[in-house]
Amino acid sequence: MAEQEAGHSRDLLSQAWDYPLGQAIAGRRSRRFGLGMELPGGPMAFKSRHDPFPLSEAEQTLLICAATGVTGWNFGIPYTTGTPDTHASYAMRFTGRASPTGAAVGTPELFYTDDHGIYMVKTRDLAPEIEQPATETDELQQMMRQVNGATVKLSDTRLQTPRQAPHISEHNLWNANLPGTTLFMPVTDLSEHLFSALTMRLISGYYVYDDIAKCPAGDLEPYVRSGLVSKDKPAALSLMEQNLYVTGIGAIAPMAHNITLTMQSIGLGGWMFTGIGGHSAMGAFDGPGFESLGFRYLRDERWNTPNPVGLDGHYEAVCPPYYPDMRAAAREIARRKFGEGGAYDPDTDGPFADNRRVKSSVAPYSEEFVECLGEIAQYIYDTYGRFPGTVPTMLMAIYVQAQHIDLEFYDAHYKDGAYLDTHRQHMARWHNRA
Repeated sequence: MAEQEAGHSRDLLSQAWDYPLGQAIAGRRSRRFGLGMELPGGPMAFKSRHDPFPLSEAEQTLLICAATGVTGWNFGIPYTTGTPDTHASYAMRFTGRASPTGAAVGTPELFYTDDHGIYMVKTRDLAPEIEQPATETDELQQMMRQVNGATVKLSDTRLQTPRQAPHISEHNLWNANLPGTTLFMPVTDLSEHLFSALTMRLISGYYVYDDIAKCPAGDLEPYVRSGLVSKDKPAALSLMEQNLYVTGIGAIAPMAHNITLTMQSIGLGGWMFTGIGGHSAMGAFDGPGFESLGFRYLRDERWNTPNPVGLDGHYEAVCPPYYPDMRAAAREIARRKFGEGGAYDPDTDGPFADNRRVKSSVAPYSEEFVECLGEIAQYIYDTYGRFPGTVPTMLMAIYVQAQHIDLEFYDAHYKDGAYLDTHRQHMARWHNRA
């Protein structure tokens, strides 16, 4: 019996992982109506006659693997004109995950909530257990074990915000974050990403200028005189931070979309959306009706909204209050890249045929470089009271909800083809239910 169950489990994993990509793309739809739900009004009013039916651990883990599973090594950035004779030093980490990030910075992490609590999956700094992407079911199972081992439980209670606007958008009040659903919440650290963006500019000699305050981003004259930066190559700080926000969204959106594609292959319903207030979910508010992710928030009269800076002990931004000042934070960035166990430590593993040769080609940041980086970062923090100065330090803006769909709703209100064969067969194949 145990062998039969193991074989059945392997067949299901193979079905999900080997499902044709083209069919997943073409068949991707927002299927918002799940078992146990009620659409209270309008021409499609409908009440499910079934109870909510939570996702199994295997279903959740497959979706987590699609978002943030460790798939081997990423390849870094091999070349920049800023350092033409060496491998580029842009990467913060060489861990390869299922979703991309700009310049191999790799800052995002995944949170999720279900009927049993709130969880965080910490994969960004894991070393791969498989060198290349999973092609066999055994490798997929190894990926699943790794993400399960990287998951920590933050609360025994489902995430809750008051079921009213603006905490939840009006059109999501009837179905978002209900019993039986799993809500996935990718978050990215824009402080680490801004540091990476600044290092890229400094490597190429750019002079960072605060175009809002109309002054240099710190005392940069010593670095102009030394030739580290050039006034002939200005970089507007406001444009850098606008691009930073776009890059942050560009890091978490593929995580969400990977989940939605994998939902088609498994036969799960749900959708990708933005209809829950990020501050409400992360922890800006407290009181009855709130069970948040528990992020630390700071407040300042200069800001229109409070600013999330981290989840203490789990996911902390590279800025105060976790560092005494931004110069210390700049030294931490250099350590993460070039210190023992850092991305460019020649003694660490990586994607290259000769890791030692490639990583040894990258010179650590000079003391002057780190001082200049700290000067700019401290200017931003002193001027705007936070880092980055004009966008959130921690960004959560996109969600994916996964659930078992109620086929009867779609049969009643949509034309044939409203769901895939994987949805039609799901309960029988995955749960032995007619």
